Amino acid sequence: MNSPRKLFIRTYGCQMNEYDSARTADALAHSHGLELAERPEEADVLLVNTCSVREKAQEKVFSELGRWRALKRLRPGVVIGVGGCVASQEGDAIRARAPCVDLVCGPRTLHRVPGMLDDVLRGRGPRVDVSFPEVEKFDCLPAPGVHGPTAFVSVMEGCSKYCSFCIVPYTRGEEFSRGFEEVLDEVRGLAAKGVREVTFLGQNVNAFRGAVEGARPASLARLIAAAAGVRGIGRIRYTTSHPSQMSRGLVDAYRDVPELASHLHLPVQSGSDRVLKLMNRPPRVDRYRGTVARLRERRPGISISSDFIVGFPGETDADFQATLDLVDEIGFDTSFSFIYSRRPGTPAAELADTIPPAEKKARLAALQARLADHASRIAAAMVGTVQRVLVERPSKKDPAMLSGRTGNNRVVNFASPAGDLLIGRFVNVRIDEALPNSLRGAVVPSRLRGMDAGA
Repeated sequence: MNSPRKLFIRTYGCQMNEYDSARTADALAHSHGLELAERPEEADVLLVNTCSVREKAQEKVFSELGRWRALKRLRPGVVIGVGGCVASQEGDAIRARAPCVDLVCGPRTLHRVPGMLDDVLRGRGPRVDVSFPEVEKFDCLPAPGVHGPTAFVSVMEGCSKYCSFCIVPYTRGEEFSRGFEEVLDEVRGLAAKGVREVTFLGQNVNAFRGAVEGARPASLARLIAAAAGVRGIGRIRYTTSHPSQMSRGLVDAYRDVPELASHLHLPVQSGSDRVLKLMNRPPRVDRYRGTVARLRERRPGISISSDFIVGFPGETDADFQATLDLVDEIGFDTSFSFIYSRRPGTPAAELADTIPPAEKKARLAALQARLADHASRIAAAMVGTVQRVLVERPSKKDPAMLSGRTGNNRVVNFASPAGDLLIGRFVNVRIDEALPNSLRGAVVPSRLRGMDAGA
């Protein structure tokens, strides 16, 4: 079989999956010299990184594999692989349903993909590895590639919360954290290559407890403070958080660490204590309110976004109204909301689901309209303000303009007399217009002079 030259990866799901796809690409570039292809038809190796949080996401994977099977008929040498949470959940069953698949790896075995690919290329048959090694994954991966001034850094994996609706603890395993200095070394390496904003990732990122030689494990708050001291790093984000582990130190970081972005994604899922109990989802709503109040005391104007599930088994009209009331009370920024999706193997899958599908859709539409209203109000209130923006790239719709994000995670497109020279820098942008999915503005000229890459 000829040596493969190009790799195509399709990614479904969360930012952790995006990170894993990027690290798999790094590993295969290092081991086999594979370059990324823009289309599957151009590639010799096709990988799909999967999500099993919702049923539709899982079915998309097998639809994709059906299309790739046709490509393999035309070019039998093409190697097809499946990674991510569906791979972890289904294992060998993936090949039973899609025999065109040559390799299957879980989220914690992506570092073994180069060896698995070698076995396939040498005719040793399909390979399946969905085991749960811990730090081995990060010990074996090459240094991450850099593709612009922002980067994800995975600091922990797995989840030990066991929300009744969630499959993640079963597909990614129990929580484990990377070492404190190991993460900081990665941040330093990224900063040296031009990264100015890092996002710390984990299924439950604020449960991070990074080992420190001769000392107690380091918290996420300590990691944020240390990363803020790395030369060149001007902004830090983290996701996704569990409300029960918003420690005092982490809340205080919004007062003490200016590099910490004024945006927090803090999933609440429901505004009803009764539903939260069914979800096995502490804390209850009053404690959530208290956490948000303390955050806003430390960082006035902080943007809070969230996740919501509607139509959870047993959710009543009163429960759903409690969610709408909480949305109005908190004033959430751009958030994610979904109809409950039954996941086999989770405790919630055993609950009686008596809510008619039409009612679930109506509740979702009402919630999304309410969330959109609050998000649009927040955007409108930004018009006329000056925002610190990290310039990431030319605008997708108009290459003559630049695009970046504000501290509260809004995309801004703007004209600048300095053009592409500003990419990778923080600039001050006056917001002139709020559009449905982005903002428009202009660089404040007086603030350009003297700016450096880490400003």
